[in-house]
Formats: sequence, C-alpha cells, structure tokens
Amino acid sequence: MMDWTDKHCRMFHRILSKNSVLYSEMVTSGALIFGDKHRHLAYNEGEHPVALQLGGSDPADLAKCARMAQEYGYDEVNLNVGCPSDRVQNNMIGACLMEYPEKVRDCMSAMLDAVTIPVTIKHRLGIDDLDSDEHLHHFVDTVKRSGCTTFIVHARKAVLQGLSPKQNRDVPPLQYERVYQLKQAFPELEIILNGGVKTLQESQSHLEHIDGVMMGREAYQNPYILADVDRSIYGADQAVIKRLEAVEAYLPYIEEQLKQDVYLNHISRHILGIFHGMPGGKQFRRLISEQAYKRGAGVDVIQQALTKIKEFS
Repeated sequence: MMDWTDKHCRMFHRILSKNSVLYSEMVTSGALIFGDKHRHLAYNEGEHPVALQLGGSDPADLAKCARMAQEYGYDEVNLNVGCPSDRVQNNMIGACLMEYPEKVRDCMSAMLDAVTIPVTIKHRLGIDDLDSDEHLHHFVDTVKRSGCTTFIVHARKAVLQGLSPKQNRDVPPLQYERVYQLKQAFPELEIILNGGVKTLQESQSHLEHIDGVMMGREAYQNPYILADVDRSIYGADQAVIKRLEAVEAYLPYIEEQLKQDVYLNHISRHILGIFHGMPGGKQFRRLISEQAYKRGAGVDVIQQALTKIKEFS
C-alpha cells in the first residue's frame, strides 16, 4: 500500500496488535539499488514481525534487495505481483508479471537462494483475459517450483487495459471461492486471502478454508479493527486496548519523531481513523487535519484533539 503503510503507520498498528504481521509499502528494486536505501528500509525495532514488500522483475536485482532486507533485520520479503498501476507495468513490475510465470519463478528462486528468511509472493487471480482457473493454477504451480510456499492472493483479477488502479481495487468482482479452490488444489502451500475483508468475523469465516487473511484498506481506514486480532484470531489471553489508550501510547513515539525533524502531519495522518464511527471522531479528525500540517505543530495538537473525544466520554 504505497504511501500508506510507512514506518509511522506500522508503529501505530503494532500498538493495536502484537501478533499481526505488518507489511511495508511496496519498494521497487530500483529505488533500493539506485536511491536512498536507508530511507526506504529504515523501520522501528518495535514493528516486528515486519515484512518488506518488493516490486521488480530482474532476478539479480531482487536477490540483492532481498539480502538488504535480511541485513536490515526484516522477518520476511514479499514480491508484489498484484499492483496494477501504469507506472509499474511500464517497468515490468506488479500484476503484469502474471503473464510470465516462468520469470516470476526465476525471481523467487533468486531471492530464496539469497536469504534465509521467508520469501513470499502476493498476486491476483489473473489479469485481463488471463483469468481462468487453469492459468491461475499454472501460475502457482510454476512459481512454487522456486521453493516458495506462501502465496497471498488478492481475490479479484486486475484489468490492466481499461481500469485505473483505483478502479482495480473495487470494480473486478471478488471471487473468494477461487482462493478456497486454490488451497484445495495445493494443500501443501500456505494460502493467504486478501481483498475486501472488513471484519474479523469475515476473517474467521475465511480461515475455515484457507491459512491466513491479509487486511489492507480496512485496517488503515479503520485501524481499531486490529485491536481484537490478538484475542480473536491468535487466541491471546489479554485485554483489548481501548482507542484512547492506543493514541496515548503513541504519543511518546510522536514526540521522539518530532525531535528528529519529522513533520507532525507525516505521522498524525495514520491515526485519523482510530475513532471511526465514534462520538467526537469527526472533531478529532478535523482538528488534526487543520493543525498538524502547520510549521512547528507538536504533540499538543494530538492532545487537544483527544479532548474532543473525552468530551463525549
């Protein structure tokens, strides 16, 4: 989720759930090899378990980037074969690679040979006219020969000719049954379902058929959904953190980042949805949105916004 799940976002999500695996934004191999490596790879130690998601199609480059991820201490490397944007298509990155399963296999093989941490893949059901179960199963069967055992499947196809990236997140219909059938066809693989999951009840229903569930937009827009993950999904015997407590627990991190000259709005944007649907939630969001971008804005902006919530409690 480019421009969304940065290290500030992940640190807040980790306060809500100790067990969920957190994924980075997609980082292209070129950005790591030719750009500011540390800026893209830096994270907070408190984020573990955390995975780095890569975009690329050159086996040697991806192997080099996987080694960087391992050296930085990431717990997993994931190859994105699902992003439908024009920019990544032009560079042979993302969903367009589903047309070339052998190339993807070679990329995964190179990454697996380069590191000892898990290397996983995230992909769609298909692209454009390559959308049959036959093609999907051929893709998975080809890629698994690399040694990859974990496949995260966005349960809709990507329409690369005719739909925008935004439309590709909603317009192609979700087909959860096809992901279930993929698990039945490849019982030896770990199959994780992604796409349109909005509640933990839905997650539990899917887990009767597959091995895991990945949440993206819902977890970002309504992050408090993560607060009950440890108890209801992982079986942890612990109290569920309250919304107000979660934001207050985040304040020391905000203060630390501000001292490193990080702008408040780069951090605060990730907490705007924490009071989603709650009394005072709109006022909380409005105050932060209006004040956090200003020069010199500090943690007092968040504290003032919290008073809007406390007025309703």
